[in-house]
Amino acid sequence: MKKLMTGNEAIAQGAWEAGVSYAAAYPGTPSTEILETIAKYKADIVAEWAPNEKVALEAAIGASMFGARSLAAMKMVGVNVAADPLFSFAYSGVNGGMVLVSADDPGCHSSQNEQDNRHYAKFAKIAMVEPSDSQEAKDMVKAAMEISEKFDTPVLMRITTRVCHSKSIVETGERQEVAKRPYVRDVTKYDLVPVNARKRRVAVEERLQKLAAFTETTPLNRIEWNDKKIGIVASGISYQYAKEVFGNEASYLKLGFTYPLPIQKLKAFAAEVGVVYVVEEVEPYIEEQMKAAGIACIGKEKVPAIGELTPDILAKTLRGAVIP
Repeated sequence: MKKLMTGNEAIAQGAWEAGVSYAAAYPGTPSTEILETIAKYKADIVAEWAPNEKVALEAAIGASMFGARSLAAMKMVGVNVAADPLFSFAYSGVNGGMVLVSADDPGCHSSQNEQDNRHYAKFAKIAMVEPSDSQEAKDMVKAAMEISEKFDTPVLMRITTRVCHSKSIVETGERQEVAKRPYVRDVTKYDLVPVNARKRRVAVEERLQKLAAFTETTPLNRIEWNDKKIGIVASGISYQYAKEVFGNEASYLKLGFTYPLPIQKLKAFAAEVGVVYVVEEVEPYIEEQMKAAGIACIGKEKVPAIGELTPDILAKTLRGAVIP
């Protein structure tokens, strides 16, 4: 069935289809409608508002440890509140798949700052996905759950206001019933006293190596070849804006799995095109890592680092034109 859905509604649909059993959140625009919509699936998902974001994440962590697929949702500043359990759970790893949705707010439409939470994935050393429309928002919940369980990692899903609140067509599916994984008492995994944390620290780095190999092959990162004079690297809603401005006059490396980044794929893409533009909202997260890897690219020299992007902004800064 096809439905018109906001990104937030699509994430809720994706949670239901992916077999999520528990979801918790603290309300805050642009994330609020995620749990409000999940609550409508009450026959299959226990959905609870928490007194703050830290408790929301801790409740989802508890469900994951028990063996259920779980999801926590909050706006970007809420992740600051939840950072303590997030960093510890990054060391512990999951039992059932666990996804943390961070709804970022470029342009400060309803927020006190413009922080870019993609840095949290790199900081905590966990996997990250970024949908660019409602269909991907739904599909990436399932993909994130599978990545979480395969690589024993929490997964950060970074969305932005425009993905959260814009509507697009979504092909819906049926719920995938996922049996709860058995809980096995494992003090060395979940009790992060220093003697255990030191061992888990090694496991985190081993996991990152596996994720780095995965990011090079996953279809979440794909190349779209068109005219090769211009190559555009983009993730999230920025990809949609770039496509609207350049159409078939540029080739694209569309990033959906953005930590770790596919450095080898980025190098191969850059080698095939004349000039590489990195189009991303707020911080030069992708750009800095590309330049650190020796990949020549143009990013914040032209693309604004302040405020929400629009097709008009990209047309003016990258093409010097106004598109009617």
